Amino acid sequence: MPNDLHPAWLSCLPAPVPAELTTPAEVAVFELRQAGIDVEVREQPALSREAWSLQGNILHGGHAGVLYGAYELIRAKELNRPVPGGLCKPYYDARMIDCWDNMDGTVERGYAGRSLWFEGNRFSYDPARIRQLGRMLASVGLNVLCINNVNVHQPAQELIDGLLPETAAFAALLRPFGVRLMLSVDFSQPMQHGIPTADPLDPRVQAWWAERAKAIWEQIPDFYGFLVKADSEHRPGPFTYGRSHAEGANMLARAVAPYKGFVVWRAFVYNCQQDWRDHSVDRPCAACDTYLPLDGQFDLNVILQVKNGPYDFQIREPISPTLLALHKTCTAVEFQLAQEYTGHQIDLCALAPVFHEFFEDIHPSGIVAIAAVSNLGRDWNWFGHPFAAANLFCFGRIAWNPREDPVTCIREWARLSYPDAAEALTGILSRSRAVYELYTGTLGQCWMVNPHEHYGPNPGGYEFDRWGTYHRASRDAVGIDRTAAGTGYVSQYPPELQARYGDPGTCPDELLLFFHRLRYDFVMRDGRTLIQRIYDDHFAGAEEAEKMAEVLKALPLPEPDRTEALKRMDLQVANAREWRDVINTFFHRLSGVDDAHGRTIYD
Repeated sequence: MPNDLHPAWLSCLPAPVPAELTTPAEVAVFELRQAGIDVEVREQPALSREAWSLQGNILHGGHAGVLYGAYELIRAKELNRPVPGGLCKPYYDARMIDCWDNMDGTVERGYAGRSLWFEGNRFSYDPARIRQLGRMLASVGLNVLCINNVNVHQPAQELIDGLLPETAAFAALLRPFGVRLMLSVDFSQPMQHGIPTADPLDPRVQAWWAERAKAIWEQIPDFYGFLVKADSEHRPGPFTYGRSHAEGANMLARAVAPYKGFVVWRAFVYNCQQDWRDHSVDRPCAACDTYLPLDGQFDLNVILQVKNGPYDFQIREPISPTLLALHKTCTAVEFQLAQEYTGHQIDLCALAPVFHEFFEDIHPSGIVAIAAVSNLGRDWNWFGHPFAAANLFCFGRIAWNPREDPVTCIREWARLSYPDAAEALTGILSRSRAVYELYTGTLGQCWMVNPHEHYGPNPGGYEFDRWGTYHRASRDAVGIDRTAAGTGYVSQYPPELQARYGDPGTCPDELLLFFHRLRYDFVMRDGRTLIQRIYDDHFAGAEEAEKMAEVLKALPLPEPDRTEALKRMDLQVANAREWRDVINTFFHRLSGVDDAHGRTIYD
């Protein structure tokens, strides 16, 4: 792998950042110089760490702000647009990328190859490429990187113990770009050191974590903190000891508090032993049921990280009510860049509309940070699909400013990465999420995927298992009744959303079967029956995927990107046809209703 491999959108900066540059200000000067921008850089400690402003020919900024300002000046020059005026600073202090890398080199839900920094149960990386990673993250305003899987497996526990010096050396590679290291930790780790319990109220446990925190910050002074997944998918946690998640999180938070560290506590908790026969239990209710009684009990340096929707990164979900219900707790919203349920970085699915829609109508007041599960890997182009880079780019831009227009973000990436094909590529990518939704999860249907792999159609794949991921399609109807007369889930929302979602007449079509169980002859607002809408959407999605492929073939893309993109587009077209035929046949067999247009549905 060449040391000078560049993210496509930074191709205007031909030289890699030299290793001898160790501060954001030094990197800013270097980047501006090679971009041909004659601006003086002045770091001003009086400004907040990440703020910047351009005054005449002088770029003023905080410690990392000067670098963010430099990259904005470079973008403005390349895109031929004005530089923002006044003081610029990010909306969120923490803009995090969570990597699910395992130390054996595998990446859970990784679709871009093996880990960039682990192999053979040890650190294994090219330092130049890690600096390029730091550069790439800083260029779009991201500032925290968690490098290990939230499902912590041996020997990842050693990252804060025996491997701590190596962890510190890795953190030093990111420091010139203002990127702070975070690590996932195993809640039960004290038990590996002769302590017979991980009870958060046990003084021995508290002392062990305090000692570890002290050792970490001595070697990594800008360390951000711990990411924790507890009591979920068989991970250890405070429930084992009859303690609440507030008690568990606060124990860790008090260990890191002397160093101004944070504990990011994932709210991914649900009853994974749900019985499919019991219609009263509803998995989307679990997070709010668990955390609302704890609102106000978490220490201020605990950030409760909540998935953007109540399920698990489906192509379409409503906003998680947990984020709207917690008014006394610091929260972070978590998205997924890794296309686990959105095409495995094979199918095109630009996620900027997902990020934007989350903030479009309601901006939850308690959110202090924003996170995304990484789509990075060791593949030559970092992302598997060369166009999947747009998702990291757009996430960074919208994490910095949630009001950014998603199409504008996609267009910026396309113009910086593929200027000769930018407009056509912007059109394809801007529509790609809607196309993927049409042929997979139309009307809010979720989980019709192959189990475990989560790629390709399987309408019965999760229908009778323990995960609570049901659509309950029968011969007469489909969907879950989540109104007050059903599971009651809708009651977790504020009154205005209860009213919007609770009535099929006002519920957005995109979420109709998420909130309601409807007969196939239900008449939609556009006059079509529900079953006809299902047929039409799946036919339309496959047809649009074919049209996208034709547009892509005509674009003047450089090699090897062109060959890779076309190869994956062929797979997407086949995948879209398979989704169309499997799902339409499934509902045709159940309902017995023919397609009104006489198109082919298989029996």
